Amino acid sequence: MQRPLGAQISHMLKDRGVEVIFGIPGVHNQELYRGIEEAGLRHVLARHEQGAGFMADGYARATGKPGVAYVITGPGLCNIMTPMGQAYSDSVPMLVISSCLDETAATRGQLHQMKDQEGAARAVCDWSETARTAEAAYALIDRALAEMRTDLSKPKHISVPIAQLEGKADKGWQTRAFLGPRPTPPEPEWPAYVADRLKNAHRPVFIFGGGAKQVGFPDMGEALPKTLMRVLERTVAASFTTYAGRGIVPDDAPLHFGATLARPASADVFARADLVIAVGTQLSEVDLWRAHPGHDCPTIRVDIDPEVLSATSNQQIPVRADAATFMALLSEELSEGGTSEWTPTEVADFRARVRAEIDAERPGILPVADALKEALPPDTMIYSDMTQFAYAAKEVYPMDRPGHWHHPYGFGTLGYALPAAIGGKIGVGDKPVIAIAGDYGFQYTLQELMVAVELELTLPIIIWDNGKLGEIEDSMVRAQIAPNAVIQKNPDFIKLAEAYGADTAAPETLDAFKAAVRTALGAKGPTLIYVRADIASSP
Repeated sequence: MQRPLGAQISHMLKDRGVEVIFGIPGVHNQELYRGIEEAGLRHVLARHEQGAGFMADGYARATGKPGVAYVITGPGLCNIMTPMGQAYSDSVPMLVISSCLDETAATRGQLHQMKDQEGAARAVCDWSETARTAEAAYALIDRALAEMRTDLSKPKHISVPIAQLEGKADKGWQTRAFLGPRPTPPEPEWPAYVADRLKNAHRPVFIFGGGAKQVGFPDMGEALPKTLMRVLERTVAASFTTYAGRGIVPDDAPLHFGATLARPASADVFARADLVIAVGTQLSEVDLWRAHPGHDCPTIRVDIDPEVLSATSNQQIPVRADAATFMALLSEELSEGGTSEWTPTEVADFRARVRAEIDAERPGILPVADALKEALPPDTMIYSDMTQFAYAAKEVYPMDRPGHWHHPYGFGTLGYALPAAIGGKIGVGDKPVIAIAGDYGFQYTLQELMVAVELELTLPIIIWDNGKLGEIEDSMVRAQIAPNAVIQKNPDFIKLAEAYGADTAAPETLDAFKAAVRTALGAKGPTLIYVRADIASSP
């Protein structure tokens, strides 16, 4: 059956298992929308393409499925490039399909014209290509989806010329369901080799990153697989996680140092290690905030990313494998009765010192984080923005499962939390989801509140208001710069949310805050919970 290519693309995505499209229609991409209802796809109308991109990101993180967005030529693509950059930084599967002009070399002054749309997008994603035929469009879609289930889940961008979207095209593809991520097993000799190194180590340390949960953990709502804990118990190894890896190791494990890699004191811990095994982590700047963990011993890097594994030295041993498969094979090589020199007491003392440091650095936040933990059900999915509340909480907030606190770690964009939480809530349905944003960053994408109201999404949205860019002010003070341009006048957030049709709450005590969160989790529609930074000191 022939249809306009734009409609065929929507039908193909539905055939491949895509259920939701985030986006905004325009005259240039309207043919993509012809097939949405025909194919039975759900479309979520964002209020800005940046919001659409963050929703696709949040949906992908919550479900493990690709987040798909439709945008128009030129400004539509430019607006979604920030979310694309965030998804690229954090290895999130996102497919952005945009229209593009048929010809730009000989004509100027066209609507939405860019000099190099394909090249602009390529700067913030894995690849950006233009499909100049129907066959090319189908092939690129399959290529994007296939790559998202193999090694690295990075965002992709496909441009389709307007005339091609409007032109009639045959179906041109075979029915094929999208499959989930597939494992990357190690070479047969590696599990035994690593097991041997562990048996001879006195102070082994594991570091688990966000990549450790991406393959082999199809249900991120379940507790940590027994195989991983079996390895830690049989080797009596200490462990850290990156921020993205929280929940992979239970927070109360006796030799778990937590998500404290960025603390200067963790360098002293690594200095005492005689073997480090980093699993599913780049150990990037935003993981460590220093050049090196601090150890002077062999490092085994287990990862599926060749770029990560290529950064080796004489002390680094690369093992290409996904975390779940590798840890399962490693556990089979280990026997009971391992010993090490790590003790629960030194780990507990370390974590107590870290908590005291955080409380001194950012006073008043941790009591609110503790209250939030008491108020939330165990399987709550949290989306946070670049805000001091998140910076403090994500170091000590106990996670009972992986993949349930999402943050714009690498690219570090403001405005992420609200639209990403909307996408996540659409992805997980009745499961609880909340958003945490600062008073400044919330205003980057506050218009997406209307989407949550329109869809009647049960979504508590916590606004942490310290009346300024607190983190930037602190940084200026440390750099001996007189703070400037860090104080802004805020709107009345309660009236603003009510104007959108959302429920609101402005608790003044921690008990009232917990009650507001619980009420919001049972509301029909979103609830903005306005929290002043001094709430912990209120009687």
